[in-house]
This record gives sequence, C-alpha cells and structure tokens, in this order.
Amino acid sequence: MSTLVIVGAQWGDEGKGKITDYLAETADVVVRFQGGNNAGHTVEVGEKQYKLHLIPSGIIHGHKENIIGNGVVFDPEAFFKEVAYLQGMEVPITPKQLMVSDRATVIMPYHKVLDQLKEKARGKNDIGTTGKGIGPAYTDKVDRSAIRVCDLMHPAVLQEKIHMALAEKNPYIQKVLGGEPLDEEALFETYLAYGEQLKPFVKDTSVLLYQRIEEKKNILFEGAQGMLLDIDYGTYPYVTSSNTTAGGVASGTGIGPRFIEKAVGVTKAYTTRVGKGPFPTELLGEVGEWIREKGHEYGTTTGRMRRCGWLDLVIVKTAIRVSGLTSLVLTKIDTLAGLKTIKICTGYRLHGKVIDYVPASLEDLAHCEPIYEEFEGWDASISLAKSYEELPVHAQRYIERIEDLLNIQCSIISVGPRRDQTFQKAAL
Repeated sequence: MSTLVIVGAQWGDEGKGKITDYLAETADVVVRFQGGNNAGHTVEVGEKQYKLHLIPSGIIHGHKENIIGNGVVFDPEAFFKEVAYLQGMEVPITPKQLMVSDRATVIMPYHKVLDQLKEKARGKNDIGTTGKGIGPAYTDKVDRSAIRVCDLMHPAVLQEKIHMALAEKNPYIQKVLGGEPLDEEALFETYLAYGEQLKPFVKDTSVLLYQRIEEKKNILFEGAQGMLLDIDYGTYPYVTSSNTTAGGVASGTGIGPRFIEKAVGVTKAYTTRVGKGPFPTELLGEVGEWIREKGHEYGTTTGRMRRCGWLDLVIVKTAIRVSGLTSLVLTKIDTLAGLKTIKICTGYRLHGKVIDYVPASLEDLAHCEPIYEEFEGWDASISLAKSYEELPVHAQRYIERIEDLLNIQCSIISVGPRRDQTFQKAAL
C-alpha cells in the first residue's frame, strides 16, 4: 500500500468508511485530512455496526495509528462523545492509537449558532448545511481569526481569542440574526477544560506522518464527503467548505504531494445526493424510491433522505481527472439486483452539444440532458459473492462497461454492508 488516498467520486455517501475499514487491515496509519463531524461513515463488522463522524475508520481495527489532520475542523465536544460511544462499543481508545493535529481549527459554539441561524435566514435559498458549524469554522480559519487546537493549551491566548471572537460575533448573532449572545467566561472555562482533556492526544502530526513515511509504513488517507461537494470543484454553493479531492491531502496533513502514491475513488453502482441542486440522472418515480428503500439511502449524520438516480459517469470521470484517481471501488452493486433494466449516463447534452464534464454553472448543469446506455439487469442476489467470478454475468458486463468507458480499473467490489462482503478484483 505505502501511501494511498481514498476519496468519494460522487456527492458523498459512497461507502468510504467501509472501504477505509477494509483497506485498514494492511495499513499502519489511517488519516482524516478534511471536513469535520458533518461526515458520516458506517462500518459493519459481524453483527456490530459502527457510526463514525470525526474519528478515522481505522480505529475499529485496534493497534493502528489514527490521525485527525490539520485540515479537519475539530469539535472537542463531538470528539469526546464519539470516544465515549466507541468505548461503549468495546473499541479501545488511547493516545497511542488516536492523535489530533495541534494545528487543526476548533469548532466553537458560536460557529454552530451562526451556521444554524444563517441557514434559517436563507429561507428557500438554504444550502442544506448540517448546522454543525463547519462552514463558519473554515471561514474563521481563512479570516485568520480561528482558535486552533494548540491554543486550547494556552489559557491567556485562548481567553484573548474568545474575547475577540465574541466582540465581533455576539452583536451579529443578536442584532442581525436574532439569536442569543454567548457567555464569554463560560466558553473560556469549558474550552480550557477541553484543552486539558485533549493534551495526551495532541501532536504535531505532520512530523509524525513524515517519520512514518520515512519508516516505509503503510499510510491510508481517508476523505470525507465526495468530489461534487468540493469547495472548488463541487456543485457550488451546494457543497461543503473544504477540499474533498485528493489534492486536499497535502495541505490537510502537512506532507508534500510527492509522498502520495495512489488515489482510489469510491463510487456507488448508482448515484445519490442529499439536499438541493441539479441532479441530471435523478429518478423521481418508482425506481428511484425502490433504490432508496433497498439501499437504505438515508444519511448517517442527519438521517435525511437521499435522492437517487442512475450511475453518472460524467461525475466519476470528473473525479478521476480532478483527483488523479488510479483505480475505483464500486459499492452497493447488490442494491441493483432485481431490476430488469439498468442505465448508465455516459455524457450530457447541453444546448445541442455533447459534453463529458460537469459545468461550473448550476444553471448549465440543470439544463444537461443525460445520455444513457441500457443494460440487462440481474435477478440473483449477489450479496454472497466472494469473488468477481461469482457475480452474475450481467453484473460483470455492467462493471466491465464502466471500466471501458472510464479507462480505469474497478479494483474492489462491495456487495453488501459488512466487512466480509468485499473482494478485490484487481491490484490497487
């Protein structure tokens, strides 16, 4: 493995957590490099199901090093809740197994208040944010006014930064958004206590990662969300506030791009998205509802219903280009079992021209008409398949056509939610 990045090749929810867990078997270190606890990764091992939001999926294996990188916006309250949840699931958590970058931006309570009140103020133009303070925390980071994890260990610095933040944000929360002001002293005491609690977990993770690279350790970088939620290349403004592509690894972990050897994109055998925005292959009738219910397409973090549609290779091709993907993982192909016919979108028709990329303008994307190829479906349940050869022939043809159209290998196939419902088709 050496160094390998896993990213979502659609709008998120592709099964990255499960695939990270699967590949973590041979990893020494698993690293989150962007996003926050707005992510939702579900991993099933035997009869147990783990729902993760902030902590890297490698934690379930035990005896792996798991790192929350500087590109993550870090909520201490959510972190300790997740630690307690995992300990309740008999997952050991120690500072040797779990480390937090001292440079990570801290999500503060005023970020959550701002997130929720601003979303409410948008009315019908709401973005669909989770309300967890992700965007406002990244805003402060770019504005150079953020509180970082290292600041939590320095009382005078923390107190001054909270004072300056509330002097700006409390009037805006009260007078513009109609909310309640936050108490400066209470905030300081709470986050000073979090700093004490966090101390054993906090490290300069850039230095640690470089050491592990020098030691030739296997390092797995785990992305959150998906390519089309990238702040630059996603369906803006219906995106998250970070770079979800493989390019985010270097800035989000503090290691140079030359150390990243492979990038793997995870895609479902169909397409889903949560929230507003154009969705060229969306299925609004019975088939879309059938896929949603059979695939349990409801958000891990929010519980929101996911919109469902046919596999859109224009999206995946864009992910291959932007993230420099070296192979794909195809998940949830078992969900399609039972459909008589299945379609793949191979391109868009926009104003009379055929294009094979996602346009920047949402107005243009809304006018894109999908161009489809149709395939014969497979009736047999494929969830028991342990190898590519055990898949129904029509499922194999579906996969091979995806590979032909994208000129890339589907290296791993997932036929169900459990760890053991995954097999490798080709080398990564």
